[in-house]
Amino acid sequence: MRDAIEPVSFQLATSDPDGFVRRFAGSFERYGFAVVGDHELSQALIDGCLDRFKCFFGQDDAAKRRYHVPGIGGARGYTPFGVETAKGATHHDLKEFWQVGRELPPGHRYRATMPDNVWIDGDAAFKRATLELWDAFDRMGRKLLEAIAAYLGLERLWFDDKVSEGNSVLRVIHYPPLADDATGVRAGAHEDINVITLLLGAEEGGLELLDRGGRWLPVNPPPGTLVCNVGDMLQRLTNHVLPSTTHRVVNPTGERARRPRYSMPYFLHFNSDYRIATLPGCITPARQDRYPVPVLADDYLRQRLREIKLLY
Repeated sequence: MRDAIEPVSFQLATSDPDGFVRRFAGSFERYGFAVVGDHELSQALIDGCLDRFKCFFGQDDAAKRRYHVPGIGGARGYTPFGVETAKGATHHDLKEFWQVGRELPPGHRYRATMPDNVWIDGDAAFKRATLELWDAFDRMGRKLLEAIAAYLGLERLWFDDKVSEGNSVLRVIHYPPLADDATGVRAGAHEDINVITLLLGAEEGGLELLDRGGRWLPVNPPPGTLVCNVGDMLQRLTNHVLPSTTHRVVNPTGERARRPRYSMPYFLHFNSDYRIATLPGCITPARQDRYPVPVLADDYLRQRLREIKLLY
């Protein structure tokens, strides 16, 4: 798979902006995925944040469930093992996770659609480290959106005011060691809901994407790189010029099945009241508009969360 998706250095965005746009967004158009090296996320920040979450996930079930908030679709805080289920899947995913979103001031117009964050009692450093990583992801994602805008023939900052207060979330996922009688897979085949996803390489492999030819291909990014993929909202906006690719996390075998797996995706979203309407430049006689009826970003998000059993 490394030969198929060649990493592109983010340094090119400065030294050869047009070349970065071609290679990064061109990989999106081919695979729905791109791999970015030399990104701006601090490894020390990543490691420190992950260590804190490993301590949290190592607690017993009762202690962790204190931070579960029912009725918000896992949007903030802890979501227990055995809840999220890929659309159309029979078995739930073999994972638990924690989500952190944008901090909003009192009276903000999006408070109805974006819940307050949940924090661990008495651990101010947990909050500080997690929000710092959330901010770093957000900055990195907006820079990558500049390349996507340029590739689509838009002004480079076209996305800025559409995602400036987006319902973006950092999800820290724990896939426990597999039980002998486990049914299902760590993450069933799915497409992401959002605009783009930024994913740090996991300590353990397992991520696969569904190629255009119908083959499952492993995504094994080199250490220190960032995987980025198109979500359904961007696919819809671009009329499938940039496709949202089906992917999954398969179960390991042998000794690796006894190891936990952690991953840290950042799901970059539009502002809740952004009206997703097909870009005119992505409609041609050969590519008719698949989505003639626009949809609000929050309405689309809630519809999809119901499909994966996070909302009812």
